[in-house]
Amino acid sequence: MTGETHRLKWILGLTSLGFFMAMMDAMIVTTASTAIRTDFQISVGTLQWALNAYNITIAAILLVGVALGERWGRRCVYLWGILIFTIGSVFCALATNISWLILARIVEGLGASVMTPMSMAILTNAMPANQRGRALGIWSGIGGLALIVGPSLGGFIVAQLTWQWIFWINVPVGLLGILLAQHYLPESRGQREPINLLDNALIIMAMAGIIWALSVATTGDKLDFVLGIGGLSIGAAGWFLIRQAREALPMVPLTLFHEATFTGGNLATACLYGSMYGVVFFLPQYLQAEPRATALTAGLELLPWTGTLVLVAPFAGRAVDRFGERGVATLGLLFQGLGYLLLASFVHQTYVWLVLPLMLAGIGLSMAGPALQKAVLGAVPNVMIGKASGIYNVFRLLGGALGTTISVMIFYQFHQLGFVSGFQAIMIGAGVISLLGMVWSARLNERA
Repeated sequence: MTGETHRLKWILGLTSLGFFMAMMDAMIVTTASTAIRTDFQISVGTLQWALNAYNITIAAILLVGVALGERWGRRCVYLWGILIFTIGSVFCALATNISWLILARIVEGLGASVMTPMSMAILTNAMPANQRGRALGIWSGIGGLALIVGPSLGGFIVAQLTWQWIFWINVPVGLLGILLAQHYLPESRGQREPINLLDNALIIMAMAGIIWALSVATTGDKLDFVLGIGGLSIGAAGWFLIRQAREALPMVPLTLFHEATFTGGNLATACLYGSMYGVVFFLPQYLQAEPRATALTAGLELLPWTGTLVLVAPFAGRAVDRFGERGVATLGLLFQGLGYLLLASFVHQTYVWLVLPLMLAGIGLSMAGPALQKAVLGAVPNVMIGKASGIYNVFRLLGGALGTTISVMIFYQFHQLGFVSGFQAIMIGAGVISLLGMVWSARLNERA
């Protein structure tokens, strides 16, 4: 092994670790969700904030973190992100009620908001162009390991210990990651731009307010207040866009969206992960609520879905390098959508009927993920990679938060007939969202 190859492997491994940790913390909560709901005596609508508080915080703060990384150094900000994430994990483990847990998840989200985009930017900047697609595929696959390890490990911990331990395991991993990254990761910077506090406040208000209004609207309570918050949030989003169009150094350069591949790739990403997150929130609850599986059994029963991510993602990355982004991304969105629609058809059958739809959906996510990543980052100049990765991850996480909220809204419309009926409606909605993403993936320029 040459020195250069050795160096690139360390970079790939340590940047993948940040993505893995951020994804793990989203996924490990899923099989523990029933235990958390029972322990705190809360509703499904309240429980969603254990996931959404984390995702919304990442999406809302992420662009600030990207700007700090471009200014102070991507490795420096990446290390701070892992440290804050680790501290937040300690607070989560010590939570005694849902309010405390949600606040602690926000702290975790502050750290994770820079871990994923900085890891992607460091990796993309360090890899030669002809290896970038394969590297991103492996990065996605290692991050996808969290989809295997997270639910299964979460189920095992809940079965053997208590749900609090799903957060304690982050502490040694985070500290080890900091020590190794200090030694092996290269420092890199992009355009140094001032941090605009007003823009940051507007984007936080817009994202959190819109999703909160949607989630609370499901109960029908305080409708005037909900509409008021929703209207203010939409207004904040509009004001943010107007400011971005006028500023000399915008947080989100709107000129990037003049490129059809950049716009289509980000919107398709929002659909891809919006579909997935709604499923990952409810599927473990369905497996535990109706067939009466334990948390551990439910985690293991997700393996046909989650396992394909690690197996397929590296091959999907090579397929993107060879055949181009558009075809691989569109086919992946199609497979995922069909998998969820088939799940909706088989909810009254035994578990064995769910295996092939779960595998099909997992293969689709594994194909579309690296294809859309390469499309978005390849549509911008190298100096804009940091911002592009930040925008990509905002669409990914905001799509995930909206997908979870939409799934909860669908559930409350149909759960009167039983949990299975609500879950079936959710699967149909998730399938439709994934298929909708094909409209945007078709706009990608075909590049190999």
